[in-house]
Amino acid sequence: MITVIYFWKVKPKFVPIAIFYMAIHRRAVRKFPGVKFAKLLGTGKGITFTPLDASALRWGILLTINKSDLNKFEQSSIIKSWQRIANSSYTAKLKPISSHGFWSKQQPFEIEDTPWQGDGKIVAITRARIAWLQNIKFWRAVPPVTNSLHNSPGLIAAIGIGEAPIGLQGTFSIWQDSASLRNFAYKGEAHSRAITATAENEWYSEELFARFALLAESGELL
Repeated sequence: MITVIYFWKVKPKFVPIAIFYMAIHRRAVRKFPGVKFAKLLGTGKGITFTPLDASALRWGILLTINKSDLNKFEQSSIIKSWQRIANSSYTAKLKPISSHGFWSKQQPFEIEDTPWQGDGKIVAITRARIAWLQNIKFWRAVPPVTNSLHNSPGLIAAIGIGEAPIGLQGTFSIWQDSASLRNFAYKGEAHSRAITATAENEWYSEELFARFALLAESGELL
């Protein structure tokens, strides 16, 4: 199995088509041969990580698929349709290193028994289903963490991702190495306070945090 994430940027005139693709491709991606897990994603600009951050100009697909079926998927009408309307794209092929929690009641990323010993760039994906009555409290807590993230040594890029702009929040970030990500996640004061507040206030009804080795990437994310 391999995890792959695709992002496409579109011009404003193609936004209605992108929304249409998000509707018709949902089932097609999930039913594609070899796909174990798949999500079609909207994105945020990565500035505030709140609903105000949502961007209609960038869309994505995240999937876990058998390696033997990946080439067929990348040659499929699903990918080609996005390529036709995109003015830029980004693809990352990922090897899961660790994953904690659930996404839609699933554990989507398979971790090999042999610990990852490599070095190089690391990708982090977070996803949370925010308890409905906790949305406002959650968004109020976001700015300090966002400032800490953007000022973190080793951060290459970060954007918001999610199946919906409200209630289903996530991030996709790329880091120079594992140490940089660990320093932000576990040593940063703002992030540590947010972790504590999450547990105390029960902000999430479901959450996931996963780390990946970045095996290959192409295109432009930002």
